Amino acid sequence: MTTSLDALSTLAARGANADLLFIDVGPSLGALNRAALLACDALVLPLAPDLFSLQGMRNVGPTLRDWRTDWRTVCESHVRGQRRDAILAHEFRPVGYIVQQHLARKDQVVKGYAKWAELIPRVFHEEVLGEDQGPAGLSIDDDPCCLASIRHFSSLVPIAQQSRKPMFDLRQSDGIGGGQIQAVARCRQEFERLVRKITERVGVACA
Repeated sequence: MTTSLDALSTLAARGANADLLFIDVGPSLGALNRAALLACDALVLPLAPDLFSLQGMRNVGPTLRDWRTDWRTVCESHVRGQRRDAILAHEFRPVGYIVQQHLARKDQVVKGYAKWAELIPRVFHEEVLGEDQGPAGLSIDDDPCCLASIRHFSSLVPIAQQSRKPMFDLRQSDGIGGGQIQAVARCRQEFERLVRKITERVGVACA
């Protein structure tokens, strides 16, 4: 179980001739998510400007560091008698976070969530990165660890779910119309920028 997802993801990447593979996990610290993280070189945290995301980082950050330390110890010794060089130790190091805006207007976080958004950089740097003291007064717009601030795109979500495709691939034949056409175009632009940011952080060339 511990390394099964690592082996499976490697086979999937080879089969698709892929340089980069994304594993999307739910917000829990269970055994399945631990196995998924042990198969990853980098970690990106999706956040919302609210109390729950802040508390989530306070729970997740120390646990990730403990898991990383424990796995290094295992890899430096043995796993069921395997040679040390036969075990690929992934660091699942945090490379940044993504903030989903709550129905933002004019590209700004709405007032009700602004106070929570202001706390995200400091909590991320302290709890997730393990820095002794996070940067004071740093906004998500200025924090290099913030990879993107994604709009809500609420009107596209149910259509994408029903069509079983990403929001940025929706077409008029899927049922979008009017302002939703422009929303799809903006969505594609935002996700393209996000992909480029992530590939830069993990050192993979993006065409």
